Amino acid sequence: MTLRGLFISFEGIDGAGKSTHIDALAQAFRAQGRAVTLTREPGGTPLAEKLRTLVLNDPMDAMTEALLVFAARRDHLQQVIEPALARAEVVLCDRFTDATFAYQGGGRGFDLNTLSYLEQLVQTTQAPEANFVRQPDLTIWFDLAPEIAAQRLAGVRVPDKFEAQPADFFARVRAGYLARCEAHAQRFARIEADQSREAVWADVLTVFQKQGWLGQVLPA
Repeated sequence: MTLRGLFISFEGIDGAGKSTHIDALAQAFRAQGRAVTLTREPGGTPLAEKLRTLVLNDPMDAMTEALLVFAARRDHLQQVIEPALARAEVVLCDRFTDATFAYQGGGRGFDLNTLSYLEQLVQTTQAPEANFVRQPDLTIWFDLAPEIAAQRLAGVRVPDKFEAQPADFFARVRAGYLARCEAHAQRFARIEADQSREAVWADVLTVFQKQGWLGQVLPA
């Protein structure tokens, strides 16, 4: 059987537990013989990491923020994601465009139509049969109440400008994620992140096993 590339994104506010399970999933795929590219947004390339630093720390209006995020995404797609998928690798990405709709759209209140235009512009990929807008094959959304996420993050590190936002900002971010989940239900899997690490991992594995992408995996 010829393997194809898989593009999987992980979404959720900081404190939802994404990073732990991304690393465990990468190990699970590698244990079954798949090559894995582990990456993140904003970031993933030297240029995109520089833009990430600006986005997370420098004051700017919502449009500037959105443009920088999509500029980083374009470089990320061109330099990392598309080449890895062409090599039939599994790409595990900590956040992708759904985060832009959640944070800049929901949290910042930036125009969703403009974000949709930028999404089409930046993510259009050329293919022999027809061009298409690159989206993840599967998006795992770690859904967690903002107040619980804040408790988990308290004292862990100095917050960036997003993590320092008030609770109502994250309520809007969560609503933004929910709207994207409902609009793209065919590729979203919502995980209840207010569980033990072991229970969350079991739910994540179930999603991938139902897809037929992973066989039996030992507990994390």
